[in-house]
Formats: sequence, C-alpha cells, structure tokens
Amino acid sequence: MLVYKEYNRARAVEYARRWALSRNPLFINFAGQGGDCTSFVSQCIYAGSCVMNFTRDFGWYYVNPNDRAPAWSSVEYFYDFMTNTPSFASQNGGIGPYGIEVDSTRAIEGDVVQLADETGDFYHTLLITGFSEGQTLVSAHTNDALDKPLSSYNYANLRYIHIEGVRMEIGNDNCFFDLIEGISLGLPAARS
Repeated sequence: MLVYKEYNRARAVEYARRWALSRNPLFINFAGQGGDCTSFVSQCIYAGSCVMNFTRDFGWYYVNPNDRAPAWSSVEYFYDFMTNTPSFASQNGGIGPYGIEVDSTRAIEGDVVQLADETGDFYHTLLITGFSEGQTLVSAHTNDALDKPLSSYNYANLRYIHIEGVRMEIGNDNCFFDLIEGISLGLPAARS
C-alpha cells in the first residue's frame, strides 16, 4: 500500500549546500561520463525523500555505478520519472518523489531547473537552493556551483520541476543523517 509524505525541501537544500563543491564518496562522479549534474540533483532529492524506486529501466535509484536507473543520472529520463511521463508512470509503480512542470513563479527551494540549448535539447539539471534580490540561486555539479544566480547561465530555454511529494510503501524512510555524512545510502538490506 502506498502512502504519501511531504518532500523535505530543507534537507534537500542542506544536502546540496554540503556537497555542491565536493563529492559524496557514496556516489560515482559522472563528470567524465556525460556530466554529474543530474546525479547530484538526484542525491539532493533523495536526501529530501529517502525513497528510491527500484523498478528496472523505469525506476529512479542508485546502488552503485553498475546498478542504477537511467533516471538517476540522465536529464531526460529524470524529467520523465519525476513528472510521471506516461511510459514511466505505467511502469514505475508510483513509488518515489514526484513533481510537475511549473513556471518560474511556482518554483521554490528544493525544486529543479533544467536548461536546454537552441535545438531544444535539455542538457543540464540544477537544484534551486535559494532566492536573493529577485534572483533564483541554484547549486549544481559538473561545473560545480553553490548558490549561483540562474541568470548567470547561458541557455536557450528552461523548465522547472516542482517536487510535490513522495509516494512510498510503509517502512523506514530515515536515510538523511547517514547520507549527508557520506556513511550509507540507507537502502533496504536486499539492495545494499
């Protein structure tokens, strides 16, 4: 049975600020393999949800570099999973964080921004970590950034993903403290 819980935005932002300029040793750095930005944002959202979806191909999870879902580290697959694009929604069982695409006026701390080039291809994922003097501040990996103004990026288009909540099965959902310290992913024993 699925239950719904609130996405903990404060924990997602705290995680982003802790690891934006370094790497949590629990995760591989994808910088030399297409970029680490979406993996970093996935880590942040995991810190705020403590729930992964272990559905092969259509889920959202990371156990190790060889056991992870495409949505964990790929810009488009991440979007499809988080927004429950039909092919994903019918496959993933609904477990995990979820969101909707919104305009800039509805995006808040702990939400996601994805940038696109002039051909419409989305190529970069960032986490909103604050606002200052009318500026949206983001944190990211690959080109590491901590509270960098979104306006300083060069892009042709963007989209915002507002994380609405988390669907989960009843059970232990307290991974945050071990995760932020780089001690453990807090996965179920069968997945560790």
